[in-house]
Amino acid sequence: MKPIVLIPARMASERLPGKPLADIAGVPMIVRVWRQAVAAGIGPVVVAAAERDIITAIEAAGGRAVLTAPDLPSGSDRIHAALQIVDAEGAYDVIVNLQGDLPDLDPNYVQLVVELLSDPSVDIATIAAQIDNPAERHDPNVPKPVVAWDGRKGRALYFSRATVPGGEGALFHHIGIYAYKRAALTRFVALPPSPLERREKLEQLRALEAGMHIAVGRVDSIPLEVNTPADLVKARAILGKKTST
Repeated sequence: MKPIVLIPARMASERLPGKPLADIAGVPMIVRVWRQAVAAGIGPVVVAAAERDIITAIEAAGGRAVLTAPDLPSGSDRIHAALQIVDAEGAYDVIVNLQGDLPDLDPNYVQLVVELLSDPSVDIATIAAQIDNPAERHDPNVPKPVVAWDGRKGRALYFSRATVPGGEGALFHHIGIYAYKRAALTRFVALPPSPLERREKLEQLRALEAGMHIAVGRVDSIPLEVNTPADLVKARAILGKKTST
């Protein structure tokens, strides 16, 4: 496999406007994410930016970013657009879609989603961690995968904002990192939004409704994710402490 990592980033976040350039201990968040992706060492890393300010920040850090249309409907559409710019000839056959709001991501998680695609039957791969915080079990902002587990990996059967599956047992927190086989990404972005996707507001349901195979790997911890001003305060405290030690 020949992977490439693409990080979609746009300034127009509803809950935290200007999120990619939010300062965390002296470093823009998108630069921190880019650094963690580079540390994974699986292939080139390119930021798919909706605004030139993001490109400026990445280039100042020594990275590469490309400009994509600001009005694209999703991160998947943004990375697909960026792929046509950076690899129109199709040299890379695995595309990692890495969220730009995971400033302390474990690089091993990037490696894991790529490894899951070694199964010929898998179209898309992602990861999840067991929920330990009781509040997350009923939090609609925490998507939960329903997975047919076989050890530490399995096949996704469904994703929901509800508390699923029912009954006794562990629940899992979906972590928004995806790896696509190139043909699967091309197929996915050509599909219209599906009924369950529109209902749950979860893009991955489009793939499941189309019969695509999503593999899920189990990891041990949920990475720091920055979606709100409160999350940003927390990230600054945690990463500021790491920087000073």
